[in-house]
Amino acid sequence: MESNLKIFVAGSKGLVGSALVRRLRARGFTNLILPEIDELDLCSQQHVSEFFRAEKPEYVILAAAKVGGIHANNTYPAEFIQINLSIQCNVIHEAWKCGVKRLLFLGSSCIYPRLAPQPMKEEHLLTGPLELTNEPYAIAKIAGIKMCESYNRQYGTEFIAVMPTNMYGPGDNFHPDNSHVLPALIRRFHEAKMDCAKEVIVWGTGTPRRELLFVDDMAEGSVYLLTLPSAKLSHELLNYPKPCFVNMGTGVDVTIKELADTVADVVGYRGRIVFDRSKPDGSPRKLQDVSRMTSLGWQATTSLRQGLERTYAWFLENENNCRT
Repeated sequence: MESNLKIFVAGSKGLVGSALVRRLRARGFTNLILPEIDELDLCSQQHVSEFFRAEKPEYVILAAAKVGGIHANNTYPAEFIQINLSIQCNVIHEAWKCGVKRLLFLGSSCIYPRLAPQPMKEEHLLTGPLELTNEPYAIAKIAGIKMCESYNRQYGTEFIAVMPTNMYGPGDNFHPDNSHVLPALIRRFHEAKMDCAKEVIVWGTGTPRRELLFVDDMAEGSVYLLTLPSAKLSHELLNYPKPCFVNMGTGVDVTIKELADTVADVVGYRGRIVFDRSKPDGSPRKLQDVSRMTSLGWQATTSLRQGLERTYAWFLENENNCRT
């Protein structure tokens, strides 16, 4: 890939997109198309079509999505499925129409069945019922995978997808109601420390296990895939019926209790941690099998504690902006 290759990053201002932009620039790519959200409505087919015709990107990274934790998914299920389906349909279809050389679609580990065998392998997709608390979002992401697969089969495109596990890092959403578990815990423990609170309440039983991936590791792995030679990509990800997507994670998980204890320690909170068992747990476990990604030559390098320390440092530097 030439350094002046024209790359469109959809969703470049979010947690995932901003990390991808950082990594692309670090790799020397300078010709990046990064429209602001008010400059390009990805839910509008007309706007997306006009954008592709005008800009003619050569590579596309589809990182734009409506995301959130259990509370947000339960509160806005219609928005989670409608917005994500609209974005994916518009971008993937226009990428094909405009002859994009390669597209990378960012999905989520929630695509797997609620009770999928652990660790979850790519072939476990569509083998059982989904977790109800995020089913609309998961269905949208599955549709995105199948769109990439279908365009590859019919048109010979190089549309691939990565399924990162739970991500966190600089630029995360720390909203008290609509964030994922880890940024929510960071904010909750930080505020408890500042208020000298005696206890912090955490949703659920504390027993579910979660795998967590530092977002800059995800970006490094994604750019690695984006730059793989076509021959290797075709053999590993474009050889139907092999899955056109690959898991991306650490291959290691922790319980929510262990995660809460580690966050409290990093933040410096010394009070009690109380688990509210009346609140939902979500999936009991979500550990990915990352052997396929490892066989392609890449693995994550940032430990959970290292990632938490870097994320908390970013939160402290941007605390005022994280208040809303």
